Amino acid sequence: MSFTVLPTRKGPMTGLGVVFRPQLPPERLRDVARVAEDAGLEELWLWEDCFLEGGISTAAAALAWTERLRVGIGLLPVPLRNVAVTAMEAASLERMFPGRAILTVGHGVQDWMGQVGARAASPLGLLGEHLDALRALLRGERLSVRGRYVQLDDVALDWPPPRPVDVLAGGTGPRTLRLSGEKADGTLLTAATSVDGVRRARQLVEEGRRAAGRAGSHRVVVYLLTATGADADARLRAELAAEGLESVPDVGVAGDASEVAEQVRRLAEAGADTVVLQPTADEPDPEGFVRFAAQKVRPLVR
Repeated sequence: MSFTVLPTRKGPMTGLGVVFRPQLPPERLRDVARVAEDAGLEELWLWEDCFLEGGISTAAAALAWTERLRVGIGLLPVPLRNVAVTAMEAASLERMFPGRAILTVGHGVQDWMGQVGARAASPLGLLGEHLDALRALLRGERLSVRGRYVQLDDVALDWPPPRPVDVLAGGTGPRTLRLSGEKADGTLLTAATSVDGVRRARQLVEEGRRAAGRAGSHRVVVYLLTATGADADARLRAELAAEGLESVPDVGVAGDASEVAEQVRRLAEAGADTVVLQPTADEPDPEGFVRFAAQKVRPLVR
């Protein structure tokens, strides 16, 4: 299969971040966030995975414990959230920590949504309605909406953000990626995305943007499953097997800083603006992993 190579990043340097995985207890976040700040890491990403840790609460704490670190939430499942609540929380984070919170919304894992009675008949329809309303509320607009899923009656934020807030959408399937290009300000891709998968995702996003007549930039962020240290290969293989990805080529990286940086560069060349290193669930030293990313990988990535 061949892919069209599209113009991608506008800036001179690829963004780099690290995931704080919710398999760690929430009380570990403070130390990891402070290490990330002290080490000079650009972004720390958090997950709102059922039924582990809340995305907004952990993001607010990490932002309060640091001064410069950007904190991404990847992602907030829209079936769990009234769009007005999402807008209120996003606006509050932006006003308290200007430019430092990165908001991503998405379908959520459908089995989990079913467990809490929130599974939508049309996840794509719900995400589209949520994105439209959320971005409008964050622009300070007053809305009355009668959608299939989003219903608002004369709703506006009393404290909207003083400047525009980007909203990213998480996606994997072609329809969701096109929708992200059409309605979101950026796209978040999972660690199951190969280099060719990033290229294809960028193509689908651009198709959605063209269809909607949108101009300007669209940020693509991708997680990269990463293991380093003496047992890196074994830990990476075990995680790929546990996720059913052992037969998927070109997913994940195990090795030293130069090997990790090379995979980051390949993802950037395929269309990623930011690569977020995702440690394995059994990473023995989360703080050390953050230092590895900031102090050893970052200098090798431009």
